[in-house]
Amino acid sequence: MELRHLATMAAVVDDGSFGRAAARLGYTQSTVSQQIAALEKAAGGAVFDRPGGPRPVTLTPLGRVVLAHGRDLLARAEAMADALERFRAGEGRLDIGTFQSISTTLLPRLVVALRNEFPGCDIRLFEEEADPPRIDAVDLTFFDGRVAGEVAHRKLLDDPYALVARRGTFPPGPVALDALHGAPMVAWPPECDQPRVEEAFARAGVQPRLVFRTTSNEAVLSMVRAGIGSAVLPRLVLGGLDDSLSVHPLRPPFPPREIYLLWPAGRTLSPLAARAVALSVEITGSLSGEIADMATI
Repeated sequence: MELRHLATMAAVVDDGSFGRAAARLGYTQSTVSQQIAALEKAAGGAVFDRPGGPRPVTLTPLGRVVLAHGRDLLARAEAMADALERFRAGEGRLDIGTFQSISTTLLPRLVVALRNEFPGCDIRLFEEEADPPRIDAVDLTFFDGRVAGEVAHRKLLDDPYALVARRGTFPPGPVALDALHGAPMVAWPPECDQPRVEEAFARAGVQPRLVFRTTSNEAVLSMVRAGIGSAVLPRLVLGGLDDSLSVHPLRPPFPPREIYLLWPAGRTLSPLAARAVALSVEITGSLSGEIADMATI
């Protein structure tokens, strides 16, 4: 039983005759008769009573059963065709894994750009600090590093570290790492980025005094404002600071963290996901320029 046969049957019912259904569908009347015959063979009996003359055809009891389910199948097929058309046009759902500093800098620009191009898209963000991230759980994942295994990588930018302190704690300009030996500092927990920071201090023979740890970027900055201690953070975290804080390059500098966009290797990206990758590259190009400007302040 084919969908085109069900569509022809529905047209005959709606128009009342084989001839009028043929005219609407652009078929000959014999083609309509052949399709109804094929449908009746598949259904195992007549679906129409044919009184002949000008009187309209009517459904048999079997025909009423076939039509009820046939219209449902036709509606589903039409819905699927519509969904496929919207999918090819870049609509649909996109799940993105992210983390704090990307959520507040890159993601707002990306979401706005995607929704401007594809107003019907459904974008869902999942923020977590897992290391390694769960690549298979979402369509795309932003992460501060490469991930082993069957994972496709697209590097977006380098995000250098800087010292943020309560204004007046250090003179303007770069701060030598030696000046931080024994100094009170606020930091993230020893996961994700933080081990890189502590390893860089250790290589330089510098041991700050860690007085507070929190996973929240805003909480770290609030503690610095309160005078609890200074902090070493990536530049993406430090946009839009108020006058109570000062930012200082480190001398010698720490290796920057690397921001990547990840997805399972071998997975075919949807048009929406592929466009998100391209836009992310464009947006991080401008972000890199903003970070370079920050480094000169």
